[in-house]
Amino acid sequence: MLLPIAGELKEVEEDFERRLGSRVPLVTEIAKHLVLSGGKRIRPALMILSARLCGYRGKGYIPLAGAIELIHTATLLHDDVVDNAEMRRGNPTANILWGNVASVLVGDFLLSRAFSMMVEAKDLRVLEVMAETTTLLAEGETFELTKTADLSLSEEEYLEMVAQKTASLMSASARIGAILAKASKEQEEALATFGLKLGIAFQLVDDCLDYIGKEEALGKKVGSDIKEGKVTLPLIWTLGRCSSEEKGFIRDTLLEVDPDLERIRGVVDLVHQYGGISYTFKRAQEFVAEAKLCLSSFPDRPEKSTLMELADYLLSRDS
Repeated sequence: MLLPIAGELKEVEEDFERRLGSRVPLVTEIAKHLVLSGGKRIRPALMILSARLCGYRGKGYIPLAGAIELIHTATLLHDDVVDNAEMRRGNPTANILWGNVASVLVGDFLLSRAFSMMVEAKDLRVLEVMAETTTLLAEGETFELTKTADLSLSEEEYLEMVAQKTASLMSASARIGAILAKASKEQEEALATFGLKLGIAFQLVDDCLDYIGKEEALGKKVGSDIKEGKVTLPLIWTLGRCSSEEKGFIRDTLLEVDPDLERIRGVVDLVHQYGGISYTFKRAQEFVAEAKLCLSSFPDRPEKSTLMELADYLLSRDS
């Protein structure tokens, strides 16, 4: 799918791998543990494709796309600490291997390194976008924390939270690609909205996979959201339709510090019973369709086709 920009993505990866070095060996070790463990590189791809779609043919995307990926990686390090996660991409998380303090500090290092890379663009607009985006990321994550095991969370509130904590970075990736290409304001907004809609769909598919995915594909245990007390869209839909007794069972399971497998399976069964998975996937399809419409004003070019294929891939992925 991303074969048309495989060369560009390789350049980006080689550049940000080189920048993971630190005078403190532990920083380099932890940073490389997650950055080099895989990942789809969707955000760098969004930036490159958006820039190319708007006619950009230079190499200025290299540090910027790498910076986006480092910011994404930093948020994963911080997320795993907040969630007490044990597995990420099929490997033990950094917080399990090196502890919470080291994980948080290396996440901070990656954020700092990312902004140093952003400065290379010598474009205040790029820095403005990323400063705003990192604020949204932090606010979204904090809001999610305040809603742990909160059965009153509405779909509207949840989607707004997803727009901040997940979709904002994808939106920024596409927007910066347009800025790099000096695209028109209309093109910039269209691509930013494309990234936002795509990011929301991405998270909704993630929500489904937590209930139906396979552990070996996900790289983490199925039911992790339940164990962490997270109320996601499949559960929100279910809570609006289940009995008060079933709602009590869900609440008690989410509030347990370490719910057993039987309780987790019980919640998963309820979500299936009330159609939470199918509803959430339907909403993801709707957001992908809305994202594609954002590209309608762009001429038919290979980059546009690849962005369309990327949108379809996000719906069909299993990890």
